[in-house]
Amino acid sequence: MKLLRLVFREYRWAIALVLALSLSSALLSVAVIAFVNQRMLTPAANPGTALWQFAGLLALLLVLASAAQLSLTALGHRFVYRMRRALVKRVLDTSIERLEAIGGSTIIASLSSDIRNITLAFVHLPELIYGSVLTLAAFAYLAWLSPGLFITTLLWMSFTLGIGWLLVGKLNHHLRMLRESEDRLYGDYQSVIDGRKELTLNRYRAQRLYEDEFDVSAQAYRDHVTLADRYHGIASNWANIMVLGTIGLVFFLANGLGWASTAVASTYALTILFMRTPLVSAVAAIPAQIAGRVALDKVESLALAPHVDAFDHPADTLAANWQTLELHEVEYRYPAQGDEPGFDVGPISLQLRRGETVFLVGGNGSGKSTFARLLSGLYIPQKGEIRIDGRLLAADEWPAYRQLFASVFTDYHLFSQLLGPKGLAVADEELTHWLDSLHMGHKVRVAEGRLQDTRLSAGQRKRLALLLAMLEGREILLLDEWAADQDPLFRQVFYRELLPQLKAAGKTLFAISHDDHYFDQADRLLKMDAGQLSELHGEHRARASRNALREIAGHAHS
Repeated sequence: MKLLRLVFREYRWAIALVLALSLSSALLSVAVIAFVNQRMLTPAANPGTALWQFAGLLALLLVLASAAQLSLTALGHRFVYRMRRALVKRVLDTSIERLEAIGGSTIIASLSSDIRNITLAFVHLPELIYGSVLTLAAFAYLAWLSPGLFITTLLWMSFTLGIGWLLVGKLNHHLRMLRESEDRLYGDYQSVIDGRKELTLNRYRAQRLYEDEFDVSAQAYRDHVTLADRYHGIASNWANIMVLGTIGLVFFLANGLGWASTAVASTYALTILFMRTPLVSAVAAIPAQIAGRVALDKVESLALAPHVDAFDHPADTLAANWQTLELHEVEYRYPAQGDEPGFDVGPISLQLRRGETVFLVGGNGSGKSTFARLLSGLYIPQKGEIRIDGRLLAADEWPAYRQLFASVFTDYHLFSQLLGPKGLAVADEELTHWLDSLHMGHKVRVAEGRLQDTRLSAGQRKRLALLLAMLEGREILLLDEWAADQDPLFRQVFYRELLPQLKAAGKTLFAISHDDHYFDQADRLLKMDAGQLSELHGEHRARASRNALREIAGHAHS
């Protein structure tokens, strides 16, 4: 009952009220059986009065049972809503490094599958609680009717529950394996969607993905869900058959061995028949509870940031005053994974001055993107330090430090909502100016502060990503191979017109670029090679401006 304990911590008094209602309705259900036994199975002097009293008991039972079930259902959906909000907020607060380690498909699986399973657990929780409480109340009544029959019945039911516990253990195992298979399936779905162009062009690759990866995951899911349903079905039928068998056992003990009168045996049988449906429903609700517990365990295993309800907006003290930004002996290491060796970036030392335009070149795998993440504070250096105007950046200043940067990385996401500085609305004049500067004024429609249509070419979408970054009004603009998707004409517009405009506006520009024809626009030219950073001067810079790729290759082999 991990799920119930978790809800109890947040809604203690509400859960206590629901449990009280469930207990009351269960006791009243047994009272109805006792009323039938005492007032309606024997001739009564005034049958009309007994009938009205019976109807009153049924009406009260309807109110109590409905109140318990509806209250618990509403409480469960409220809890799931809060949990969904908390999970998304925790993802937003978790470091980039941790999110990359978890993997996007695993996070999506938790946000969809795990939340769904927790919801289903709550939907079936009233059946489990009501069935359990009613069974306990009915057992108490049976013990009062005949202690001898009750002890035998209790032993019979203990045997039933023992076998059921073994079946539920098997069910639990396959539900856990099912959840692992679901993670792999979400990864395969992501491959199918993200690789749709390549898979359309190469049908052999599509076949291998379909047969060797997706189908294996789908078969594992099918096998585990089939076995889980099988053990669930056997457990439900086992409980149903053994409850019915209890009735035969009671009449055998009463009439065959004389343990009780026929009237007591009849009441015993009526009570067992009455509790049969709630008890079977309670057993049927167990798989949903197990799946909900597995989902909770899976969410906890993500090790996301702890939940904080509010968004912390750091002060802009760094953005208002900084003049120099210095990385001193900064290092970052990717650990080895399996047969793949680790990779070291650094130690790196660099001083960036306000208002500079800096270009960074480097080959694939040289550490450029990692350095960009370190510079912008997305990655926390494992060694070394960052200083602002000579002052060491404190641990609690990282959020404020990140406020210096707006970026367009190669794996950017294009949002539709337009935000100005501090999340405020964007002025129409500024929006129109930058749309025209980006040659997108006639391509995109803006309404209610949102881009209405982003189904554009890769280069045009990247221009819109740059638009969003510029509208944020940050001090440093970080661009990772931004111009790679632009046509030659707009590439010239970007380097010869846009960059000078941004520089004139006092912006600090840091761009990863190999457009050597435009290196003259950079105040400084940096180079990344095997995780080490150097600055190109004199002949090296001139050679890179003539042919950046040759400079990179030549230095790598020198």
